[in-house]
Amino acid sequence: MQKVGVIGSGDVGKVLAKGLQQHGYEVQIGSRTADKVAAFAAEAGVGAGTFADVGAWADTLVLAVKGTVALDALRAIGEAHLAGKVVMDATNPIADAPPEDGVLRFFTGPNESLMEQLQQAFPAAKFVKAFSCLGNAVMVQPTLRGGRSSMFICGDDAAAKAEVTRLCEQFGHDVWDMGTVKAARAIEPLCILWCLPGFRQNDWYHALAMLRK
Repeated sequence: MQKVGVIGSGDVGKVLAKGLQQHGYEVQIGSRTADKVAAFAAEAGVGAGTFADVGAWADTLVLAVKGTVALDALRAIGEAHLAGKVVMDATNPIADAPPEDGVLRFFTGPNESLMEQLQQAFPAAKFVKAFSCLGNAVMVQPTLRGGRSSMFICGDDAAAKAEVTRLCEQFGHDVWDMGTVKAARAIEPLCILWCLPGFRQNDWYHALAMLRK
C-alpha cells in the first residue's frame, strides 16, 4: 500500500487523508468535482481529483462518503478501477432522517449491512470495514485515558485485512478482526452507540474498546 486514494471530501475524508500523508503514504483525495477539494489538497500537501481520477490512480482506496451516496461514488470510479483493490470502507448506513433522542436512524435492517451491499455490487473489490465505529476526532493517534481504542474490522479477504490492520495500528488503534463481510451487520451499528454521547452531552472525543481478562 503506497498510493492511497481517499474518496470523500467531508471531515472524515480530510482527517484520514492528512493522517495517511503524515505516515508516508502518497495520497490523493477525490470529490465529485476536483475544485471542491483543491484548497484542502494544497494545504495538506496531497493530490486532488474527481472520484474517477483518484480511483484510477490509487492502489488502495478509502471510502469516506455518506452512506446514502456510497454506491454512486463507487459507480463513478467504475468496476474496472475497483477490481483487485483494497477498499477500506468507513461508511455507515445513516438515514437522512434526524436522530431520535440522540439515536441515529439507519436505512438498513438488522440482518444486512451497507458493506454487504457494496461488496455484492463490486465483487472483484476487496472491501474491509474500518474507521466506521468512531468519529474523525479520534481516528488518528487519539489521546485517551485508560489505553488504546479498538478498531473493529471485517472483510472476506485475509490479505486485505492484514493490510488494513497495519494501517490502523499505525494510526494508534488495537485491531479486532471480527470475520467476514457479514460482521459489518454488527460493526456498523457501533456508530449509533459511539454517537450517543455526542448528541446527548456534546462529547465527541471518546472511543470504544474491547478488553481482555
